Amino acid sequence: MELAAALKALILGTLEGFTEYLPVSSTGHLLLAEHILGLGFHDDKFDKTFAVLIQLGSILALLLVYFRRLLTIFIALPTSPQARNFTLGVLIAFLPAAVIGAVLHGFIKDVLFNPLIVCVALIVGGFILLVVDVLPLRQRYDDATAFPLSMYFKIGLLQCLAMIPGVSRSGATIVGAMALGADKRAAAEFSFFLAMPTMAGAFAYDLFKNYKTLDTSDAGLIAIGFAAAFVSGLFVVKGLLTFVSRHGFATFAWWRILVGSAGLAALWVWG
Repeated sequence: MELAAALKALILGTLEGFTEYLPVSSTGHLLLAEHILGLGFHDDKFDKTFAVLIQLGSILALLLVYFRRLLTIFIALPTSPQARNFTLGVLIAFLPAAVIGAVLHGFIKDVLFNPLIVCVALIVGGFILLVVDVLPLRQRYDDATAFPLSMYFKIGLLQCLAMIPGVSRSGATIVGAMALGADKRAAAEFSFFLAMPTMAGAFAYDLFKNYKTLDTSDAGLIAIGFAAAFVSGLFVVKGLLTFVSRHGFATFAWWRILVGSAGLAALWVWG
C-alpha cells in the first residue's frame, strides 16, 4: 500500500465521519474532495465504493453511543407499545430508501455522482435549512421514539431525496421531521436512528455488488478509512444534539452554501 493512498484514505475517512451525521452531505463532501482536491484513488468505481464502505465506521460509532438506549428498547419490546411502535416506525421509514436505492443503484452511482449536481444540491439545501430553522413551526413531538407511524413513513419518503449526492440524508430527515412537527433535537436524534438501517443496508448492498473487484490493497485502504470515520463520527454523535438544541442548524446551512459556491467556482475555473 502506498503512503499517499493511505493518507488519502485517512483524510477521506475523517471527512466522512465528521460530515455523516451533520446535515451537510458526507457523500457530497467526499465526491468534491476527490474531484476538486485530487483526493480520489484514480479509479472512479472504487472511489464510489470506498465512499459507501467506510460508512461502516460511522455506523459503529453511532451504535456505540446509543447501545444502552437501543438495548433498553429491545428489552422492552414484549411489554411496551411505544417500543414496538418505534421499532416498526424505523423499519417503515427505512423501506422507501431500501426499495428505491436497490432499483436505481446504477443510475445513482453512474449519473447522480456528479460534482455539479453536488454543488447545486448543497447550495439549495443550505437555503432550505436556513428557512426551516427560523420558521415558526408547531413543535408537537420532543421524543424521537414517539412519532406516529404515518410520520415515520413520511420522513422515510423524504429521506429518498438524499439519493441525490449533496442533499444529505441527515438533512432530508431532519427537515422532514421538523416540518412534520418534531422539535430540533428530536428531529436530529431520529436522523441518527434512521441512519442505522439505511447506512447498513447501503454498505451491505455495495459490498455485495463489488466484493469481487476488491483486492488486498483495497481492503487496507477501506480499513484505514473505516477507522478514521469511526473516531471522527464518535466525536460528532456525542456533541451534535447539544449543539443543535442551543444553536439550531444555521451554521450547517451556511457551511453548505459556502462549500457549494466554492465548488462551483472551482468547476468553472478548472472544469
